[in-house]
Amino acid sequence: MSKNKYEEVLMKIEKNLERRENAWKKLERVCELLREIPHYQWVGFYLVRGEELVLGPFSGEPTEHVRIPFGLGVCGRAAKEKRILVVQDVSKESNYLACSPKVKSEIVLPVFKEGEIIGELDIDSHYLSPFSDEDVSFLEVVAREVSDILYSIWRELHGWGKTSNL
Repeated sequence: MSKNKYEEVLMKIEKNLERRENAWKKLERVCELLREIPHYQWVGFYLVRGEELVLGPFSGEPTEHVRIPFGLGVCGRAAKEKRILVVQDVSKESNYLACSPKVKSEIVLPVFKEGEIIGELDIDSHYLSPFSDEDVSFLEVVAREVSDILYSIWRELHGWGKTSNL
């Protein structure tokens, strides 16, 4: 993957985040923009609510995993351990929650606000071993860029703001 593609998508994301629309729509658009990376087939955000993850904005095929307990699957494990998980071959994961038989690999990045995990950025790929250190670095920047917007949705989920899409 060329560095220019990551930079191009990041510039589009930053421009999108400046738009005057609600937080949910902005993150849906971030998901759509991230799917411009050829090996990102499903992109979505999960929000922390208690000890579970609740599906937020996403782009890709619908998933039945709208709530995931901490510790279950790659997303639940990343939330529980509060760390990035890169799984290059999901068939080798004993704790994997299959969203689609097409998914071969997954990367999950926790999103933090003031040191607290508020959600995750989850990306599925239909390819084996597609994620590089460059993907991790790029997605860490994206996670930081969206943290304030994800936080506003997280606040709504917890009843600390007006609800729109929850």
